[in-house]
Amino acid sequence: MASITKRGKTYQYTISYVVDGKPKPIRKGGFRTKKEAQLAAAEIEAQLAKGVNLVQRSIPFNQYFERWIELYRAPKITNVTLKHYLYSLKAVKEHFPNTPIQNIKRDDYQKFLNTLGINKAKETVDKVHRHIKACVKDAVDDQIIPIDFTRNTKPTWSNSSKKSDEKHLDFDESAKLFNSLLEKLDEGLGYYLLLLGLSTGMRFEELVGLTRGDFDFDNNTININKSWGYKKDSPRGFGPLKNDQSERIVKVDQVTMKHFERLFETTRTNVHDLVFYSPISKYQVITNTAVNKLLKKLLIELDIEPITVHGLRHTHVSVLLYKKRSIEYISKRIGHSNVNITYERYTHLLKETRIEEEELSVAVFENMVENHV
Repeated sequence: MASITKRGKTYQYTISYVVDGKPKPIRKGGFRTKKEAQLAAAEIEAQLAKGVNLVQRSIPFNQYFERWIELYRAPKITNVTLKHYLYSLKAVKEHFPNTPIQNIKRDDYQKFLNTLGINKAKETVDKVHRHIKACVKDAVDDQIIPIDFTRNTKPTWSNSSKKSDEKHLDFDESAKLFNSLLEKLDEGLGYYLLLLGLSTGMRFEELVGLTRGDFDFDNNTININKSWGYKKDSPRGFGPLKNDQSERIVKVDQVTMKHFERLFETTRTNVHDLVFYSPISKYQVITNTAVNKLLKKLLIELDIEPITVHGLRHTHVSVLLYKKRSIEYISKRIGHSNVNITYERYTHLLKETRIEEEELSVAVFENMVENHV
């Protein structure tokens, strides 16, 4: 049975623990109430009862996180994705400098999220939170810490810092853009890229990595199996996708596929067989900057608030959710590594559809009523 003592304004628990015949009591303080200390002690005692070997050596969180990235993430992700993890590591180093992972409580981690989100966009904070959650989960599995201090914490962010690429078009705006793009295809290859981005939700590096052989016009599908380096910090030429789940075959509407079939019949290919090849570009494909300018110009002409090319990916998800496609299907279609990422990233859209689903659910039973008032 743990003993609880008050130390100043906080409480500390002490649990009797013996290692190799020598007493090594487990102590932890800083709890605001006696109840919190009792609950935390109960968690530790439950772990001990299961035979868990609790680690007593303090491990700085930033060191554990850095080694975790090196061992379990760096070998299987692209350099671009690795930079995102290193950004998360930098945030941990700044907020938890040499803080033992065993000393971090849920309140400490929530304060970290709150501080991080003061001037950051939702997508940035969500990404850091996902990275740390995965690391902490492994720390629990490895018996480094007894409980997950990220559980039931919520990222916060600044609405004023929302980036343009997080914006998306609604269904009517999407339809207006889709039809306008079909009318402008003869004006340049950039419009084809925008059309495909809207109709598939592909990432930009996936779009510019497409070759003609990836298109199956008999089945109206596109095989997404590689990317193309389109910016300074990308590998040159063909490269891997963001994750294993990004390799996928996507079904595409007949209208879009017919236009691409006609494009391939009427234009010459190139040495790499790239669909969006550009001989004047440093990276040999249409640039992200050029396509963003093209999209902005077109949306202004349509009296629609501009979004970026990446915003077309968000728009694609928005349209599918609006049309009641399942989140599990959408997650696989857009190549997320797991469905939880899709849930977290599109929570705001799910809330909108959930309200409508509730109304429809209620209407089912209301429509059963025949002559009752």
